[in-house]
Amino acid sequence: MKRLPMEGIVLLYFLSYLPNVIITKLVTSLPHAGLGRPLTGLETLPASLIVSTVITYVFIWLSGWHRDAHGVTVAGRRFPVPTRYTLLSGIGTALVLFTVPLSFTFVGVSIPFIQLLMRGDILIIAPIVDMMFGRKVRWWSWTALVMVLIALTITLFDRGGLDLPPLAILTVILYTIGYFIRLAVMTKVSKTGDPASVRRYFVEEKIFALPLSVAILAALSASGFGNQAGELEWGFVDVWTDPVIWPILGIGITLTIISVFAIVILLDPRENAYCVPLERAASLVAGVGGSLLLAWFWGLRAPRTAELIGACILIAAIVLLSLAPRWSRRVVPARAETT
Repeated sequence: MKRLPMEGIVLLYFLSYLPNVIITKLVTSLPHAGLGRPLTGLETLPASLIVSTVITYVFIWLSGWHRDAHGVTVAGRRFPVPTRYTLLSGIGTALVLFTVPLSFTFVGVSIPFIQLLMRGDILIIAPIVDMMFGRKVRWWSWTALVMVLIALTITLFDRGGLDLPPLAILTVILYTIGYFIRLAVMTKVSKTGDPASVRRYFVEEKIFALPLSVAILAALSASGFGNQAGELEWGFVDVWTDPVIWPILGIGITLTIISVFAIVILLDPRENAYCVPLERAASLVAGVGGSLLLAWFWGLRAPRTAELIGACILIAAIVLLSLAPRWSRRVVPARAETT
């Protein structure tokens, strides 16, 4: 991956994200044969996260990435362990891990709308984190922030306000907190441009974040509190002997692939106001593209016009953030030659 240009990595990220969006929405939109209704997000989450955990651990071992992580030796075997910073990042990642798939599953909430909320928040956070760590925030970042606010205003006005289920609002809040923690830790300890640093961060973060996210869901399931506990219990126990496990395996596999490409993009040594929009762009386009494909081929609800307009504005902001730094680098030498 380190030999690929950033655009190539972003393309691979998009191609991994698109099937994840489509499979997740289909599983939670089409009636389940045994239950007579679509599965809920809480019913699909446990198995998909468990699958992703297993595949990620296998990848870490077979790829040899574990050798770059900090470790402890037990009975002659070395095991990777997180530092205090990657442990903190793992907590943020755990929040992101179960909120992203969950965001695709809310009844009456389209994928483009929920993605505009979540991606818009992260675009605003990126330059804030840069300023916290003394990184210069360029004019194009501030311009993009205004464009994001316009996009969010259009979509909110079209819907008559922030009319979301309570769980959807909580999902957006937790997602934003999780990403803020991740970006802060990444900026402090790992945006160096060293490929070994990327591998180290991925291993140390994921070996803690993935089992933590599964443990949180297991605790909620064991609590016996309300319908959510029953849905989680089905997702932990009954799903493994149900035919729906096959598409859920696809969700878990694509989730793992997405996480690898995402960490390479986000840990690029350039500022967060550059890296984050590229990563967000790919997921946003995948969400919109997946929503359109679902409408064309499976008859699900198509995105609203205002949602598509908002998405286009946000993509335009992302394009600005991607191209403006290159324009700036070309202008500076040109000015130097004329002086």
